[in-house]
Amino acid sequence: MTHADGSGTRGGTRGGTLRIRDAVPGDAALVLSFIEALADYEQLRHACVATVDDIDRSLFGPDPVPRVLIAEWNGEPVGFALWFRNFSTFLARPGIWLEDLFVRPEARGRGVGKALLATLARIAVERGYGRVEWWVLDWNAPSLAFYQSLGAAAMDEWTVFRLTGDAMARLGETAPTRS
Repeated sequence: MTHADGSGTRGGTRGGTLRIRDAVPGDAALVLSFIEALADYEQLRHACVATVDDIDRSLFGPDPVPRVLIAEWNGEPVGFALWFRNFSTFLARPGIWLEDLFVRPEARGRGVGKALLATLARIAVERGYGRVEWWVLDWNAPSLAFYQSLGAAAMDEWTVFRLTGDAMARLGETAPTRS
């Protein structure tokens, strides 16, 4: 059985034992390996500049932002979900933003991805959160079908915007002084 805190095991899952656990100090290299594998899958490796030190500081430093669930199949790490808390002004409640979900190809079809999402849903429900949200690349048909099979709804009426690099710096220079 997986628990809201990510601990626990679930036996008999298609020929093996699945365990979902929280990442712990010492897992930064493992988390980075999942991020790099996801970047390869999404054809975005060129954009992946994170280092083990970056991941370690982000997860376990003095001001951690993300959290990570690790999926283990028969004791071997096979997937992860990196998430953090967001907030819905319309609901006036926090939620979960799922930044990354990845299951190694050899472990797909065993319920690993569903178990990671189910654990996030349980965390959200137990904490009184209003939503679990994420983005999916529009060409990723297997993931789109998987998420829809779980009852997730596509938010097709929204357009994603991103401000980074020089554009972010230029806009920041125009900000009034904060008091």
